[in-house]
Amino acid sequence: MDVSSSDALWAATGLGSVARQALEYLVSHPGADEDAVAAGTGVSTAAARTALRSLEAELLAVRIEGQRVEGQPTRWSAGPPRSSLGALLARKRQELARAELYAEQLDEVYRTAPGRQIASDLFEVVESDEQVGARYAHLLRSSRHEVLHFARPPYVTRRIAPTDTSTAAGATVRPGVRLRSVYDSDGIADDGCLETALRGAPTEGELRLLPGLPMKLAIFDDVAAIMPLRKDDPAAGSLVVHSSTLLEVLTALFESVWERAVPLSLESPSASHAASPERQEAALHTRTRDILRLMSAGMKDDAIARALRLSRRTVQTHISDLGRQLGARTRFQIALLAQERGLFGDTEG
Repeated sequence: MDVSSSDALWAATGLGSVARQALEYLVSHPGADEDAVAAGTGVSTAAARTALRSLEAELLAVRIEGQRVEGQPTRWSAGPPRSSLGALLARKRQELARAELYAEQLDEVYRTAPGRQIASDLFEVVESDEQVGARYAHLLRSSRHEVLHFARPPYVTRRIAPTDTSTAAGATVRPGVRLRSVYDSDGIADDGCLETALRGAPTEGELRLLPGLPMKLAIFDDVAAIMPLRKDDPAAGSLVVHSSTLLEVLTALFESVWERAVPLSLESPSASHAASPERQEAALHTRTRDILRLMSAGMKDDAIARALRLSRRTVQTHISDLGRQLGARTRFQIALLAQERGLFGDTEG
């Protein structure tokens, strides 16, 4: 009989890995002694003895009484799993019920603490910069799937970070969590801002640009969102949203903006002088496409040059050459004709 199982199935019992293996062994080997349990579970006799005693304390195993020869290890028997494990789980449920009651009491203290404003279970007002930073860091670290993010001016600090709202304690997304950020292209023209955003983006991060973002926003796993209380003053506090209905609306807003934003996945330029003519031509096409994308996002020549690590003159030369090729006189015409002719490449993400 194979009674093997994963540790995840035993998590609710609170039993350690060796204890649960010892119990599984005893279920199919009645009257086994400590040496047999140790051999059957692949641990030392001392470890098996400790595990068996923990099972005894939880009323899951008993020592077999009767005539014993001095020096021989103690023999053990498992209790009927349905009743013994059922009783253990019942005790754990009672402990969880007490913990839930304690959590409710703590929550009441949390809500009534001086200086904290919570209108209901659906919204929470966080006022000071320190509290906003701590709340943001907690939500970011708690995310398991995806974080959605709008970044726009005014910023609390001069140099914006990938999370914009706060960089408390160096908070970052967990490995494997997808981060999608849209930056307001009107607000990253200052020297170093775009470079900071690119450098701080995690491996799983995706950046896009769009002028005129409607608001600052971060959404965490469709569980919570955080946004400033005042559009023109991010230091005035933030609103934490838990309402599922409003979260759906905010997520729909983000997806709508995301579809219209310009992808920003720019690589550092390579040493093109050492490349073959074919590679040089491909690099030139890629550079032109990147300039077009940033230009269509409303970025000025200086900002584009910094983003692509080019000189301002090189950017202007590319734009002028492209304008002549397309027969366009204005930047708007260049972007429009380039889009019609498919010069932007694949912008899906």
